Amino acid sequence: MSSRNYRLLELLISERVLKFGDFTLKSGRKSPYFFNLGAINSGAAISRLGEAYAERIRELDLGADTLFGPAYKGIPIAVAAAEALARAGHDIGWAFNRKEAKGHGEGGQFVGASVRQRVLLVDDVLTAGTALREAAGLITGNGGELVGVVIALDRQELADGTTAVAALEAELGVPVVSLLTLRDVIEYLDLAGPGDNHSPAILAEVKAYQAKYCQL
Repeated sequence: MSSRNYRLLELLISERVLKFGDFTLKSGRKSPYFFNLGAINSGAAISRLGEAYAERIRELDLGADTLFGPAYKGIPIAVAAAEALARAGHDIGWAFNRKEAKGHGEGGQFVGASVRQRVLLVDDVLTAGTALREAAGLITGNGGELVGVVIALDRQELADGTTAVAALEAELGVPVVSLLTLRDVIEYLDLAGPGDNHSPAILAEVKAYQAKYCQL
C-alpha cells in the first residue's frame, strides 16, 4: 500500500467517515463497514481531503476546466479540490447543482463556474451510480463535455458480473477512478492491526464480505 493511501485511510477512519460494525445499506444488504464523507466537518479535514482529490486529478491530467460536485456531498469536495489545485498552481472552476432550479435572482439550476466546458465530476462513493448518472446528464444536457469521474471509494461490489465503476465507465465513455478501493481498506486493516484498535474479527468480516459480494 502506498503511504498516500495509508495516510488517507487514517484520516477517514479518525474522522469516522469509514466505520466498522453492522450496517444496513440502502439496498437492504448487511455490510460490516460504512462510508460517509459527510462526516468530515472541519476545515483541517476537508483541506486534507481536497489535497487527496487534487493529487489524483493532477495525475489523471484530463484537461478539465470545471470540477462539478453533485448536491449535496459533492459540493464541499469540489470546492476543497479546486482550492487545493489552486494552491498547487492550477486554478480551476467549481460548480454544483441545486436540487430545485431557482426562479429568481441569478436563477438557474447551477451555482459556480460554467458547465459549458470540460467538466470533471467529483463525488464520495459509487454504489449503484444513480446520482452520478443524473449529474452527468445535467452536464451534457446543458452543453458541457464530461471528461471523467473521481470518487473517494470504490466498494468493488459486483452486479451482473461487473462492478458499478466498470459499468458506469462503459456507459459514460470516460474514466471513472477512485482514490481508494475496498482492497485498500482490507490491506490497511491488515497492516494497521491491533495498533489501530481494529480487532482481527473486523478484518475477517470485511474479507468475508469481499469474497461474497465483491471483485477480488
